[in-house]
Amino acid sequence: MTVSVEYIPVTPIEYPEEDGKPMAEGDLQCSYLTYARNVLRIYFQNRPDVYVAGNLFIYYEKGYPGSVVAPDVFVVFGVEKHDRGSYKTWEENDQTPGFVLEITSRSTRSQDQGAKKGIYAFLGVSEYFQYDPTGDYLSPQLQGLHLVDGNYLPILQQGVNDHIISLKSEVLGLELRLEEGKLRFYNPVTNQILLTHEEEVTARQESETKARKLAAKLRELNIDPDSL
Repeated sequence: MTVSVEYIPVTPIEYPEEDGKPMAEGDLQCSYLTYARNVLRIYFQNRPDVYVAGNLFIYYEKGYPGSVVAPDVFVVFGVEKHDRGSYKTWEENDQTPGFVLEITSRSTRSQDQGAKKGIYAFLGVSEYFQYDPTGDYLSPQLQGLHLVDGNYLPILQQGVNDHIISLKSEVLGLELRLEEGKLRFYNPVTNQILLTHEEEVTARQESETKARKLAAKLRELNIDPDSL
């Protein structure tokens, strides 16, 4: 008796790296997303065990590509720093982000405060921040939550002055500041705002221009600037 065995090919499960949607709703949201991702990459550039990404799919259940979330900016500790097309937790020793930032807009507000918040709590994301660059959808514009026993509790705001509100990120060791409506990352150790490479170049050029003007003014007064 001959037994025939039918071979049924197994279709590999695909985990898409993009969904065809724009990275951000508009230029303002895109600008702050890019700023946050870039300054955090610079800040952690000497840490080979810290991965910073933006608008990247995180797949958190193997075999279920629908179990996916795409934070605007996130930071994972304890994984190798290298380029990824997507982030699959089961390939990363089940390490999940410790920090997430969402740049909130009209189309993302309900999801940021609803479904995504629940997913981040499920994944054990220690800190979840939201920032609304327009001020139309969140009040206050900058909000932070930290995970306590599986639930998110507000991170208390600290007023630096009348124009600056600060929220401390214990995970990053930084402060997220709202300066006249603009999001900035602040290093409390160096007392400096984190700058992108472009901002550093601009700041250096402005400083050099001021120095040249001051030197020229001193020479007009018959004062050698090199003697000061």
